[in-house]
Amino acid sequence: MVYLKKILCLIFLPDGDDFYFFVLERNAQSQLFGTHFGQNGGVGDHVDGGTSRFDVNGVIYQAMCANCSGNDNNPKPAFPTTPGVWSVNNKSNSCNEAAVKIEMNFAGVSAKIQTSINAVTNDTVGCVPLKVDFSDILQKGKTFYWDFGDGNTAITNNFNTSNTYLLPGTYLVRLIAEDLTTCNVRDTAFVTITAGTNKALLDFNATKVGPCESLTYQFDNTSTNTLNIPFGPKSFYWDYGDGSPRDTAGLNPPKVHVYASPGTYKVKLFIQDDTYCNSPDSIEQTIRINPLVKARFVTPPSGCVPYTAVIENTSLGGIIFTWDFGDGSPLSNEVSPNHVYTTPGIYTIKLTAEDEFSCNKTDITTFNITVSTIPAASFTWGPDPLPANTPVQYANTSQGATNYIWEFGDGATSTEANPKYLFNSTGTFNTCLIAINSFGCRDTFCLDIPVTIIPLLDVPNAFTPGRFGANGIIKVAGFGIAKMSWKIYNRWGKVVFETSDRSAGWDGMFKGALQPQDVYTYTLDVEFSDGKKARKTGDITLIR
Repeated sequence: MVYLKKILCLIFLPDGDDFYFFVLERNAQSQLFGTHFGQNGGVGDHVDGGTSRFDVNGVIYQAMCANCSGNDNNPKPAFPTTPGVWSVNNKSNSCNEAAVKIEMNFAGVSAKIQTSINAVTNDTVGCVPLKVDFSDILQKGKTFYWDFGDGNTAITNNFNTSNTYLLPGTYLVRLIAEDLTTCNVRDTAFVTITAGTNKALLDFNATKVGPCESLTYQFDNTSTNTLNIPFGPKSFYWDYGDGSPRDTAGLNPPKVHVYASPGTYKVKLFIQDDTYCNSPDSIEQTIRINPLVKARFVTPPSGCVPYTAVIENTSLGGIIFTWDFGDGSPLSNEVSPNHVYTTPGIYTIKLTAEDEFSCNKTDITTFNITVSTIPAASFTWGPDPLPANTPVQYANTSQGATNYIWEFGDGATSTEANPKYLFNSTGTFNTCLIAINSFGCRDTFCLDIPVTIIPLLDVPNAFTPGRFGANGIIKVAGFGIAKMSWKIYNRWGKVVFETSDRSAGWDGMFKGALQPQDVYTYTLDVEFSDGKKARKTGDITLIR
């Protein structure tokens, strides 16, 4: 399939200076298809800073320098474009960049398998039970027939599937991608999966070497494997977490590494030997290096019951950490624990950090947190029943809150404690009150409010700008106004004020100056919330 390009070539005949695209038979025995793309006349289209790219499905993406010549006496020739392009004309006085995409379906449907094991793309080796995710990355088929090689099969209509291998072995996976509308109908792809049982069980110990001020650590690889096959001299590599080059090693001897400065480092040990089915797996330990152990942690100072305190251990140094959460619960030795408080109160969290290799051995720090109750949101409203075109008066009866958010159900909101609100259309509106206390704890309470609005419209005929009170600004009055366009004119027909906001009004000013006492005219076009439309015209007297 050629995206409109073949059709365009029938309209714009070749002039000898175009781009030509063709498909050859296998081994270039003959040409199967050919087409061209370019303008007719003018300076020829050419690759001057242009480029060609091909994706995995053979689609051509060609950039070219195009539509170059032309002036007022000799306009540029028309350049062929397709609907939806960036521009149908060359707006430059010189050449411009043109991009062409051509896809030909002579290959028909095609298939290519991509594997993923534990989110590692293209990995095909693992340990039983081994889950492998498969994907047809060409995505050209409509139906996909999978044979996983272990007796399991699947027929899918999407590009992705998975299979779990329970027994060790080598499995040939076959995918048949099918599209009955294409020339070749089907295409087949294969991949080999190896599932093993010889798993490397990674582990290591980290020990400070030298005096308490030392920054040197020794790492002992204590890994084993399920079949007791000896590790080789290059079966592992170390990442010491400080940006130094990775260190290839065997099981022994222990590795010694000197750190440049105190800090917290994530040390990783990797298996890189395909003898073991989980290669390239890894294990990680965090070491904290500091001459003096310093207990530190961060956690939010307050929360709402039931509250899960998320604690981040930021200690300098430390090997063993003991947490007392202050609520009588058992102590914890996690490095950075989470803890649930089920009762409101003030609690003192205590961390004891121990490091036998530091100069001071132990340090303790504490921090107080407040677990707050949840406020109780509630309200009443009136008058009930609500007369037509009447504002709703809300009475806030919440307990234990300091701030409020009202959501009236029509998109409008308020932060007043006891708001009065006039709805703009007929309907039942689910009004919600969110009550918030000083610790940010929230509760929500909602009620349905039945509302009747009868569309009405009016405009006052006089106002006194520059004075305080309701008469200082003139506004449109009415009910159920969904949209409006209001314009006010002076005696010369000049628009001195206009708005589409039904809550906005004119204060008598125009271009920073208070307008003279006079009679002004207006036009007001309105669409009500029930869909009906109205126009009102009249006079307004500005009194000074």
